[in-house]
Amino acid sequence: MDIRQLKYFVAIVDAGSLSKAAQKLYIAQPSLSQQMAALEDELETQLLLRSARGVKPTTAGHALYQRARAILRQMEQLRADVREDGGSESGMVAVGLPTTIAAVLAVPLFEHVRKHFPGIRLQIFESMSGYISEMLPDGRLDLAILFRDSETHGMSVIPAFDEELYVFGHAGLKLRKTATTCPLSALAGVPLVTPGTVNNLRLLIERTFLREEVELHIVGDIDSLPALMAIAHGGSACTILPASAMLHRAENARPPMRRIVAPDMSRPASVCWSHALPVSAAALAVRKAMVGLIGQLHADGRWPGITLRPPPDAATLEDTSGSV
Repeated sequence: MDIRQLKYFVAIVDAGSLSKAAQKLYIAQPSLSQQMAALEDELETQLLLRSARGVKPTTAGHALYQRARAILRQMEQLRADVREDGGSESGMVAVGLPTTIAAVLAVPLFEHVRKHFPGIRLQIFESMSGYISEMLPDGRLDLAILFRDSETHGMSVIPAFDEELYVFGHAGLKLRKTATTCPLSALAGVPLVTPGTVNNLRLLIERTFLREEVELHIVGDIDSLPALMAIAHGGSACTILPASAMLHRAENARPPMRRIVAPDMSRPASVCWSHALPVSAAALAVRKAMVGLIGQLHADGRWPGITLRPPPDAATLEDTSGSV
């Protein structure tokens, strides 16, 4: 087994396809297949499940994938440390941001890192929260913002803020046009479009309506923020989202927006990192920048609809759990 084989294996799992991985790696697919067959022979176990829809790792393959990601990241950091005289903030840092969070944080984070840490190459992955929560434990991300406020096995968190939720749109709502809030009871039977069933927001909506005994009427599962907002603006259904969803939309493209009350609906958000990868000096610098920027953007009025959590203590902010 060598570093090249690990790199090939990780590329295949990330791409979900031998042909796509071969194109990305600029090698012939038969050669890539031979390398994987040799790796499976050496480890005496099947690593990949092949089908007409692509490939995915076996249980053993998933374990190898996590370790291989960590090894490759360590090799990358080692090169960066040597080039930068050993230990300065440099190298690749991958950050996952839910779509509504990315709308506010992605550009300021990039600009801050570019200005203060020119040796860091930042990767920002924007997606729905359910997908990001899968990428972090797999080692594909160094950091992420996830909608949780407690640690789980193998994952550390810094609770950052609580995000208020709003109903966007007017379909089926019997409220005054000037109303700025919407009682949850007023959403009984109102046609709603929401993200799919694995999404954190969808689970929160279902649990809240069930707990308050309010009729939930979901008419579409839409895993696209622009589509959710367009549907709400068009008037065929409403949606439930945080205020940040509308920040970069033109005034004439913003549907009516009312904060949900009685009870309030909100969700916690935390800066998270997995113990599957070593915490490099670069990742630690980006983590601190994320925590600081969240507070600054809120103080400047550029992040409405959130309530900040108490700032973390120095020990938490410097936590390097996961380092090896």
